[in-house]
Amino acid sequence: MRRALAAIAAVGALGSGAASAGPADVVAARAVCQGDTCTIQATVRHADEGWNHYADRFEVLDPDGKVLATRVLQHPHVDEQPFTRALPGVRIPEGVDRVRVRAGDSVHGLGGAEVDVQIVRGK
Repeated sequence: MRRALAAIAAVGALGSGAASAGPADVVAARAVCQGDTCTIQATVRHADEGWNHYADRFEVLDPDGKVLATRVLQHPHVDEQPFTRALPGVRIPEGVDRVRVRAGDSVHGLGGAEVDVQIVRGK
């Protein structure tokens, strides 16, 4: 009986790890701009499990959903959650005063929480 319960607990533990690593969420973002070029900083949370399932990118989109820039994340962040990374050199078209930042992972693609960021153009 103890072995059966231990086996059930082990299977449950394995299953819960996969379920906990849902889509990647952007939990915070900001823009630091000089003219029409910005550095976008995004804080991403994802239950990275290793190379087979991790947050692998974040994107910056204009209000119409056009991707302006993508930051590819080169490795898992298993022990660093949430984590913040920057994407410099993002050209923001004239007239755009807000962008959306979203993240993706290697299993689910895009689909987690997104954050809108106000663009304040510096001189």
